[in-house]
Amino acid sequence: MGTSSRHDATSTAAHALLLLLVLMLSPSAAADPGFSCGPSSPSRSLPFCDRSLPASRRAADLVSRMTVAEKVSQMGDEAAGVPRLGVPAYKYWSEGLHGLAFWGHGLRFDGAVRGVTSFPQVLLTAASFDEGLWFRIGQAIGREARALYNLGQAEGLTIWSPNVNIFRDPRWGRGQETPGEDPATAGKYAVAFVRGIQGSSPAGGAAPAPLQASACCKHATAYDLEDWNGVQRYNFDARVTARDLADTFNPPFRSCVVDGGATCVMCAYTGVNGVPACASSDLLTRTFRGEWGLDGYVASDCDAVAIMRDAQRYAPTPEDTVAVALKAGLDLNCGTYTQEHGIAAIRQGKMSEKDVDKALTNLFAVRMRLGHFDGDPRGSKPYGGLGAADVCTAEHRSLALEAAQDGIVLLKNDVGILPLDRSAVGSAAVIGHNADNPLVLSGNYFGPACETTTPLKVLQSYVKNVRFLAGCNSAACGFAATGQAAALASSSEYVFLFMGLSQDQEKEGLDRTSLLLPGKQQSLITAVASAAKRPVILVLLTGGPVDITFAQSNPKIGAILWAGYPGQAGGLAIARVLFGDHNPSGRLPVTWYPEDFTKVPMTDMRMRADPATGYPGRSYRFYTGKTVYKFGYGLSYSKFSHQLVTGGKNPAPNTSLLAGLPAASTDTASYYHVDDIGDDGCEKLKFPAEVEVENHGPMDGKHSVLMFLRWPNATDGRPSSQLIGFRSQHLKAGEKASVRIDVSPCEHFSRAREDGKMVIDRGSHFLMVGKDEWEISFEA
Repeated sequence: MGTSSRHDATSTAAHALLLLLVLMLSPSAAADPGFSCGPSSPSRSLPFCDRSLPASRRAADLVSRMTVAEKVSQMGDEAAGVPRLGVPAYKYWSEGLHGLAFWGHGLRFDGAVRGVTSFPQVLLTAASFDEGLWFRIGQAIGREARALYNLGQAEGLTIWSPNVNIFRDPRWGRGQETPGEDPATAGKYAVAFVRGIQGSSPAGGAAPAPLQASACCKHATAYDLEDWNGVQRYNFDARVTARDLADTFNPPFRSCVVDGGATCVMCAYTGVNGVPACASSDLLTRTFRGEWGLDGYVASDCDAVAIMRDAQRYAPTPEDTVAVALKAGLDLNCGTYTQEHGIAAIRQGKMSEKDVDKALTNLFAVRMRLGHFDGDPRGSKPYGGLGAADVCTAEHRSLALEAAQDGIVLLKNDVGILPLDRSAVGSAAVIGHNADNPLVLSGNYFGPACETTTPLKVLQSYVKNVRFLAGCNSAACGFAATGQAAALASSSEYVFLFMGLSQDQEKEGLDRTSLLLPGKQQSLITAVASAAKRPVILVLLTGGPVDITFAQSNPKIGAILWAGYPGQAGGLAIARVLFGDHNPSGRLPVTWYPEDFTKVPMTDMRMRADPATGYPGRSYRFYTGKTVYKFGYGLSYSKFSHQLVTGGKNPAPNTSLLAGLPAASTDTASYYHVDDIGDDGCEKLKFPAEVEVENHGPMDGKHSVLMFLRWPNATDGRPSSQLIGFRSQHLKAGEKASVRIDVSPCEHFSRAREDGKMVIDRGSHFLMVGKDEWEISFEA
């Protein structure tokens, strides 16, 4: 979800906190949820109230009964009511990125519920590489949204989450909101989270009726720049190759719609190859609806339609702009621009009433599927009984802790200082601006957490003698109390440093210019480490990656943890990892680059390296430069081994199915077109890959098995490797287990040609888990 100047005032954590205080002091504004077709409705006998009819047919009937003015009034995120038809007003914009949020207009926290479960920011949750966990988080957020709706604290159940853009550049301010840089991971996250929010089963299948809530995958496509070197997202034209669209930027959105069944896709502000995303019929109609079969609506980012004219100058008049967007396939404009200019656009012949009808039918069909035209939803199953007791439940609070624990990544533990023995730590110094700041735990797009405990408060319950010093006045660290911090460190048995970033360095509307820790943080950390009696423990709270090469190589910095923005249970999660109550299992979902990477323009959208010009490429799949930490890196207190099982239960795919298919050739490769193999052929080529995993001790713990594919060479635009699947497995010390990962060659072994067509190379492909490989030959 984006915010233009209309919403910028609400984009700071401080404002959100002030809003919460005002709401808590205001009288309850809760009312009955808006619904239609009840016993007293003037329309209860009309077809759109007939629950036996398909949602699309009901929606079309309702739209056919509206006047032009009534239709146009429905085309913004705040849709007016139509009293003569018994249609209530509706607010589409609600946020649930990692918990229900202040941002948007559809939710209120001023009634029986004044706090909701605040899960870790998405990038940290993604580090768990656990689809089941992602599903349960989505499920909990959808359940809390439905509870607020039943209580009259929600005027909409269309949640504009998740953000599944690729975290392409480490400076991107919104990278924290995403599942990371890998398209397979982002796609699997999208599917799990969407199924959870909407009320589907983890395995998918038919969408539930009614939907628990409606999910929206954003922001399509190739969007990952806020404001860099004078280039803003509002006027940036992303020049993207067909190949990069096919194998990097679009796959998460495809998974979201095709496999997740998302009922909404949001188009981005940015232009893609000269056409604003929200004006691209190729994207909105041919791809979303035609190729992917979107059963839902397409929403614009906020004020994106107005920006198409005011900033991008794509169309000459407001009426032309509205018409271009609707004809391209846009159904809903976040903002008022379409409502203001829609009637004039029809009168001037820029668009027809049928164009509007098509959009409204898509919108109302989703509202029908939410059960808002089935009478009072509080009287129907399965969600009618949800209420205040279903928000911030013990189960949801426990889930927030589990997600934070499982995401935390142990980056360094060279001297084995961790885990600490609780009984052996007599005194501790806690130093750092992020140690006792509850707001930093949330990242962005957060709501009022039902409970929050900072790392400092938890450590005070673990250690009897704890002394605290912020050290820096803020994350910017323009001033550092270095002398005081060093003195405190020298007089304590153990030292914990809580450093990193905040929303003042990275957020919507703000990209970073440096990958180093801001201000005097590095010098403060180094001085404290030098003064301390034993190696210090550094905990980083950041969204995006930072270059901490100095800490990597400093022997007085004994351990480093990355804790992202860990949500309401972040303080407890960090302490449990430090003291061995939880064995860390998180693995980095993004590459950590050195500061030198900032020489690469953010505006260069190419994923693949170009040796001729020195362009290093992006992400673990294509980057050729040095790294601070690699994608998938993460330590544990236990030693795990894994081995691919070949033969027997792991038969190779039956490639005889390819006999008779034409194999195209170039000077450097011979391959099969995935389109020629077809859906049936692709299904028959699928096979299981079994991995034996063993925990050699000394602690019980989870381990994420990451399976990659590599080609014999990385020429012709092939990635150096590609993640194709993962499984998170809990193992007791000394325990073995078999983990199965289902492999689909059409999806996992294919690569994109320059024209974006997917092909499978003939010859060898190598499945990899760690250093273990299994060679699979693709020959007819």
